[in-house]
Amino acid sequence: MLNIFNIQGYRIKKNVHSYRQGDLYIAHDVNSGSLHLLDEETFDVIKACEDLQEVEKDISLEEINKVFRQVGKQALMEEELIKILAELDELRREGSLFSVEAETIAPNYPEQPIVKAICLHVAHDCNLRCKYCFAGTGAFGGSRTMMDFETGRKGIDFVLELSGHRNHCEVDFFGGEPLLNFRMVKDLVKYGRKAAADQNKTIKFTLTTNGVLLDEKVQEFLEQEEISVVLSLDGRPEVHDRMRPYADGRGSYSKVTPLIKQFAAKRPASSPFAVGTYYYVRGTYTHFNLDFDRDVLHIADLGVNQISMEPVVAAPKDAYAFHEGDLDKIREAYDRLGEALVARRAQDKSFNFFHFNVALDQGPCLIKRLSGCGAGHEYVAISPEGDLYPCHQFVGQAEYKMGSLYDNNPHRLKAELVQDFRSANVYAKSSCRECWARFACSGGCHAANVSFTQRLTEVYTLGCELQKKRLEVAFYVKIKEIQQSELVQLKLNIESSVGDSTPTEAE
Repeated sequence: MLNIFNIQGYRIKKNVHSYRQGDLYIAHDVNSGSLHLLDEETFDVIKACEDLQEVEKDISLEEINKVFRQVGKQALMEEELIKILAELDELRREGSLFSVEAETIAPNYPEQPIVKAICLHVAHDCNLRCKYCFAGTGAFGGSRTMMDFETGRKGIDFVLELSGHRNHCEVDFFGGEPLLNFRMVKDLVKYGRKAAADQNKTIKFTLTTNGVLLDEKVQEFLEQEEISVVLSLDGRPEVHDRMRPYADGRGSYSKVTPLIKQFAAKRPASSPFAVGTYYYVRGTYTHFNLDFDRDVLHIADLGVNQISMEPVVAAPKDAYAFHEGDLDKIREAYDRLGEALVARRAQDKSFNFFHFNVALDQGPCLIKRLSGCGAGHEYVAISPEGDLYPCHQFVGQAEYKMGSLYDNNPHRLKAELVQDFRSANVYAKSSCRECWARFACSGGCHAANVSFTQRLTEVYTLGCELQKKRLEVAFYVKIKEIQQSELVQLKLNIESSVGDSTPTEAE
């Protein structure tokens, strides 16, 4: 009998994800984060070993070949199979495949939350009436209102104080449509710069806008102040206008697209990982455009090179919500998008798709991968009235109100809610503990989980499936990118050697 792992209780399915994407066979080691490009035979051996473990059978040459025959594959010669197993064992011993499972640890947080970012809802109103808007077309279920300067000032003071030892804070201007309160945005940026400097800190500002009011004056301000910007555009005109109309029903595509193109041209070197001073165009796809890869390519063809396209989160009763059977079409769209991105990069027509970004060598630490976004203790949203919530998607939900800037102790967050969000890590979610993507998605979006399961510790299953598919394509794109780079380098080396050759007398 052969056992290639030499680790009692080690589960392949939980800790190694092997799959086929396009023309590649790929293995992702969950705990080390490494990627391996496999040949078909090695891929088949890993899958056979995984299947044997799942039915609690010994991993042996005979049993592996039995699995092959059961699935209609030709059995391998003993010498070839031994060679493959030996190579896999070598990878195990070096720690890059079948690596030791990460120790189950609980994140260790300070008693007093360190809030590093806030989302200031400067406008609970909007000039569009987007049909899928989680904020009730901007009003968040309440009255349409604007944040005043006093509340915004208190919000900035809040993050500067609760950021503690951190020298860098983040303030996101959000709505509704924050440019409806542009004067206040300008005043708060001015106040925030000075207040931060007085404490030897800096604030990174971000603004999310639908683009309707993105005129020259606004663009100039955003550039001068180096404010990062998230711009909303859903793709093709008919797709965008169906879901993002004005209050009178007119589509907004023809208004916002030229302004978005103009602004995007000002920042050609924005970071693909949304750090520094950046922009990206964010769309939403629904049941109505399951071929959303066409919308991403449409946006790229406008000259936009930083793109995100998010799946709608909607109640089953909503016409635009995903239906049973949509998942396969969504997966196919991600497959097509991955191939299109690879092809465009080979033609030097590349763009960045946010969900295909993977940092294999500089990923977040384990604690960050366990706990995710930090909503409810590192990140807080503030309503126009000064009420505090775990994130922008919880604003207006009374059971998730964490306090108020106008409380007697405005810098204290509701302890029970802080603990609830701190505890909602992957180890607290039963479906996450066995999932190969657990350290990549960190258990999914808290707001989506609550919306669909009413619990922080139960996951939105469709969101999980989409995240796993995006990761599979992202790894594929990354490998293709490396292969293309190596081919270019080889070509350069060949050309260099030819250019350096010395003619002989006969020549």
